[in-house]
Formats: sequence, structure tokens, C-alpha cells
Amino acid sequence: MYLGGSIALIALGAILAFAVQDAISGVDLVAVGYICMAAGALGIVLSLVLNSQRERSVRDVRRDDLPPR
Repeated sequence: MYLGGSIALIALGAILAFAVQDAISGVDLVAVGYICMAAGALGIVLSLVLNSQRERSVRDVRRDDLPPR
């Protein structure tokens, strides 16, 4: 899950938790909304951590055996 998907999950969860007044038997929409927001927040944290690790592992490779231009 990338940053955009995480933001979408947070937005969907906020809509379910705060804006929807409907009732479905056996489903607590407020709890589902909070779960979606927590999953989105976790996705943002994970994508930022993985992105920072990826940037550290990139090396500057120089090839001196190429012919001059």
C-alpha cells in the first residue's frame, strides 16, 4: 500500500466513522471506520519507513570503462 492508498483509507474511514448515520445489522460502521483509519495510518508509516530505507540503499555507480563522448 502506498501513500495515496493510505490517504484514501483514512478518508474512507473518517466518512464511515463520522458522517454515516446508517445502520447495518451486525456491522458497527463506526468501528469499521476507525479500523480503516488505523490501517491507513499504519500504511503511511510503513510506506515512509520503506521509502527511507530504499533511498539509503541507492548507490552512485560510476563506470569508467565507457568510451568518451
